[in-house]
Amino acid sequence: MKHSFVVGLKSLCLLLLLQSSMSTVTAKTVSDTTSYLQTININTGKLDTLLTVNYHIEAPNWHPGGYLIYNSYGKLYTFDLATKTIKQLNTGFAESNNNDHGFSPDGKWLAISNADQNDPSPKSYKSIIYVLPIEGGTPRRVTDEVMSFWHGWSADGKTLAYCAERNGNYDVYSISVNGGKETRLTATEGLDDGPDYSPDGKYIYFNSYRTGHMQIWRMKADGSDPEQLTFDDNSNWFAHPSPDNKYIAYIAYTSDEKQQHLFGKNVKLRLMDLKSKKISDLTPVFYGGQGTINVPSWSKDSKQFAFVSYKVD
Repeated sequence: MKHSFVVGLKSLCLLLLLQSSMSTVTAKTVSDTTSYLQTININTGKLDTLLTVNYHIEAPNWHPGGYLIYNSYGKLYTFDLATKTIKQLNTGFAESNNNDHGFSPDGKWLAISNADQNDPSPKSYKSIIYVLPIEGGTPRRVTDEVMSFWHGWSADGKTLAYCAERNGNYDVYSISVNGGKETRLTATEGLDDGPDYSPDGKYIYFNSYRTGHMQIWRMKADGSDPEQLTFDDNSNWFAHPSPDNKYIAYIAYTSDEKQQHLFGKNVKLRLMDLKSKKISDLTPVFYGGQGTINVPSWSKDSKQFAFVSYKVD
């Protein structure tokens, strides 16, 4: 797998982490970014901008406790929806976190994907999945191998689903939250990414390039019976089922981006009714991509969805 593909897929955070140690930043996507933390009401279409900052933030999770969790420059932050207060979350030694993070179904634990440069692997990017208490604390390692990027937590809280690179190919895997042997759930050429469990535990939704075009798929939780759900010209990524299990929301690049999930592209959020399979636009086209909705970000009542849009000067 080409290194440029790895950067496009998961590792914009490498550029962001470098910013803190560079006296002069030349990467336009890093130094000149305005980030807008927003929510969209799926019934009314009402769009609210909760936060505007002149730096890069990514991937909000919506915790039922009334706050969002997002990452920025390797660290994680909470954003209180009532007070608009931002606080850094204590993640112990894990300070190279990317945009693949999210909480357990009971809201008590947080899964993170942290790059550990001390890992002996020769791979260029060493993302490892850890879990820690939702209020912060010392992370506990879950996956033995790098590169591993968290994306979903099973409804019973016992299993994590993730995208992992093994032997040059990216596929969907699962593992006990306590660690141990991982289970490979997909085995197709090209990228399978973004696995997220349905609330009833029946399905895993994911995006796949197995047809030669990035589309949304789902499969049984054990990896059987894969089913393609989207068939359009967009490049579709990161499908997240609503807590009431009626919809999936996902990000669509309006151009064919092949297997790349890049920042700084024209994208829109789309909504599929899982009963009728009807798809509608949640948002107009905006500037986004990597970092917009990598992870689950539904409100508990299934009425709103959180995301990040951007402007680059």
